Amino acid sequence: MKAVVCGAGIAGLALAHQLDADGWSVTVLEQAAAPRTQGYMIDFFGPGYDAIERMGLLPRLRERGYQVRALTYRDDQGHRRASLSFARFADLVDGRLVSIMRPDLEQLLREALPPRVALRYGSRLTRVDHRADRVDATTADGTVHRADLLVGADGVHSTVRRLTFGDERHFLRHLGFHTAAWVFDDPTVREAVGDEFALTDSTRRQLGCYALRDGRVAVFAVHRVTDPTLPADPRTTLQREYADLGWIAPQALAACPPADELYYDQVAQIELPHWSQGRVVLVGDACQAVSLLAGQGASLAVAGAETLAAELSRASATPVPDPGAHSGRTAADPRTAAADARVIATDRLAIALRRYETAMRPIVADTQRTARRGVRWFVPERQWWLRVRRLALAAAGLPGVDRIIARSVVGKSRG
Repeated sequence: MKAVVCGAGIAGLALAHQLDADGWSVTVLEQAAAPRTQGYMIDFFGPGYDAIERMGLLPRLRERGYQVRALTYRDDQGHRRASLSFARFADLVDGRLVSIMRPDLEQLLREALPPRVALRYGSRLTRVDHRADRVDATTADGTVHRADLLVGADGVHSTVRRLTFGDERHFLRHLGFHTAAWVFDDPTVREAVGDEFALTDSTRRQLGCYALRDGRVAVFAVHRVTDPTLPADPRTTLQREYADLGWIAPQALAACPPADELYYDQVAQIELPHWSQGRVVLVGDACQAVSLLAGQGASLAVAGAETLAAELSRASATPVPDPGAHSGRTAADPRTAAADARVIATDRLAIALRRYETAMRPIVADTQRTARRGVRWFVPERQWWLRVRRLALAAAGLPGVDRIIARSVVGKSRG
């Protein structure tokens, strides 16, 4: 069996790893010319963490992760306004949590792929043709990739989804924010941040910084918008939106790179009536984007990939009724044997894709609802919500309250 996976991000690489282990021939197509280096820190936990462990990659994940001491909100003078020990987040999941940069997680998965998996960068998908017994994926250079299964693992703005299901405006729910991430060198800022994830205690926009082991500082920015349209010049937009923030914000903004070196996108969720059509299926943010408000996008991407691969393997071993059993034909009839084999293979594929969606959709839908409920806390729109958040975090030291607060905050600003 042959699979073409579009997207060399977390979901696509995890799926390629699993399908290859199950004996599939896998080609991964990525429209970017090279691996992306932009991205922010994520708190990786939950079902994806368990899947990484089953893949045998947990030691590498821990090796590349970071130990963050606390989540801290600071005012324009750098004074601590509220803080929560990061250990409380980890306690909720029995310590099974790693903070890691998204590009580092992608690199980990990419390096784990065996050489027989074809990984092709600079391959932009332009056409999808559905056949009874295969699917053809055509790239911009005219190459036609024929496969038993085409997987869209190409993110929120999925090309596979657009070519198969229609324009993304029918499926994308904008949550009222734009976000950005970049990395820069500044020893003074790095010393000020220390081993914390430091966030500005501000309304309508929020800037976060954390130190990296190579001496640099990673920046995470998010601000409220009424128009989801992405700006033509995101660097100028960021410098304008965050201009009045103090503490380390001026240095971070001055170091903001040009658009081609900057991660900038809207904060959104994807809601589809179905995740598959024929021999095309979606995985990761292409169908199950929960947004960074939820803090589990990467985890669910890996878990979804593992679930899809497992259901494909399970279905291949499941007996499917012979389509000729009640038609008077015999399996030995050369005129019908090939056609019957194709019907059985198609039925098995349909079973696998249906089971995959049945298993993952409730988890994704629940996570999306949780994220939407947290919008007012994520980046408060008014000053009084800041005060409420400070009081809530101050109460986190009380017995029992710490777990409630940590559960409401964990991953929301970082994943």
